[in-house]
Amino acid sequence: MQRLTIGEVARRAAVHIETLRYYERQGLLAHTPRSRSNYCLYSEETVRRIQFIKRAQQLGFSLKEIQELLALQAAPQAQCVDVRERALVKIHEIEHKMGALQAMRTALTRLVAACAGQGYIADCPILESLDADEHASTEVLS
Repeated sequence: MQRLTIGEVARRAAVHIETLRYYERQGLLAHTPRSRSNYCLYSEETVRRIQFIKRAQQLGFSLKEIQELLALQAAPQAQCVDVRERALVKIHEIEHKMGALQAMRTALTRLVAACAGQGYIADCPILESLDADEHASTEVLS
C-alpha cells in the first residue's frame, strides 16, 4: 500500500495542508502514523475521504453533518434512509435560506430604488433606513 506525505495528499485532494490538519483536529480524518523521519504518512483512502468531505460541503453540509454521514457510511447496520433523511433536512434548510435571501434582495431593491444616488451622505435614504428605529427597520424587510 502506497503511503503519501501530507503535501501529496493535499495536492491530490486539491486542498491546503492546513485544511488537512484542521480536518484531523475536527476528527474527520484519523491521525496518521509517522515515518522514521517523523513525516505523517497517509493512505490513498485519505484522498478519497477529503474529496467526499469537499463534495458534501459543496452540497451545503456542515462539518458536523459530514461527520455524521461518514459515521453512517462506516456503520454496516445503517440504512440508506438515514442518509436520505439528512439530505431532505438539508433541502429544507436550503429552501429556508433561499426565502431569507429573497427577502433581503427585495428589501435592498426597495432601498436602492428610494435612493437617487445624489446629494449628501446625511440625506442618504439607505443609511437612514439602516439607522431607523427597530420598528421601521423591520418594515423594510417585509
